[in-house]
Amino acid sequence: MVDAQLRRRGIADEQVLDAMLRMPRHRFISSATLGDSYGDFPLPIGEGQTISQPYIVAVMTEGLRLTGGESVLEIGTGSGYQTAILASLASRVISIERSASLSRRAGARLRDLGIDNVELLVGDGTLGHTPAAPFDRILATGSLPEVPARLIEQLRPGGIFIGPIGGLREQRLVRIVYHPAGSTDEDLGGCRFVPLVGDDGWPGPTRRRNGG
Repeated sequence: MVDAQLRRRGIADEQVLDAMLRMPRHRFISSATLGDSYGDFPLPIGEGQTISQPYIVAVMTEGLRLTGGESVLEIGTGSGYQTAILASLASRVISIERSASLSRRAGARLRDLGIDNVELLVGDGTLGHTPAAPFDRILATGSLPEVPARLIEQLRPGGIFIGPIGGLREQRLVRIVYHPAGSTDEDLGGCRFVPLVGDDGWPGPTRRRNGG
């Protein structure tokens, strides 16, 4: 997976490559899809959610430019795979998941792997987590119609946000480097993620956005 899908496609950060080489992706998926554990495509994890394809996980992680001492906020825990990769490269990770059952299963996987620098929360991740702000990095693992201002405000100066921004079907992966005097943004390419539901995200089944 690392050689054929990541290194050959331009992922160059050796720490990211090593983290993904060491992390057993098959531990984060169901037995029904076990044979596809290391294929370069997303897999269903239940509740309409997916575990992202390895290449996208690598692109997002590399884009965060982690050096080992950062505090990271992850929006959307999902299976816990991206959480585990972040935890192996950062000092501390707080991950927020809307689904209590997905968060519970992810927590069990992380504990089984001995990963102890992660705090899992259940709630609306699109609002961030102000009690622990500011963060050095914020990563959204589901699509957002626009970058929530409340997330950017929870970054330290020089902090980085990465997330898929756009419509429900297709998005652009955006990296924002926050500075109070003026942030910079960069397009990391096209992508397709499941939507992040929340007050600053997409409407859920019981809430309609802008009357639509």
